Amino acid sequence: QVQLVESGGGLVQPGGSLRLSCAASGTIFSISVMGWYRQAPGKQRDLVETITRDGNTNYADSVKGRLTISRDNAENTVYLQMNSLKPEDTAVYYCYARRATLGYWGKGTLVTVSS
Repeated sequence: QVQLVESGGGLVQPGGSLRLSCAASGTIFSISVMGWYRQAPGKQRDLVETITRDGNTNYADSVKGRLTISRDNAENTVYLQMNSLKPEDTAVYYCYARRATLGYWGKGTLVTVSS
């Protein structure tokens, strides 16, 4: 199994910045993809950004240039640097990892963008 623990969520004002972290533990060998999804109240869970081991990224157009994924050298931790935050970024942010044919989810961390 893979366990994913997110941290860094909280309340931030519009235009502000926040950085989320996701640490993977357990059977982390051969994790191929890690990244972030988000779900606002009453809406579906949508892609934010993912990254592969070779550094390829996939991201939603709505976050381009504002929210950026990165990884540490061990590739078992990913970050989401969030800049120029907007109220519509408010959501529960979920860490995601894929190993072989299985996907794993963290419990989520709440980001609220409000003045």
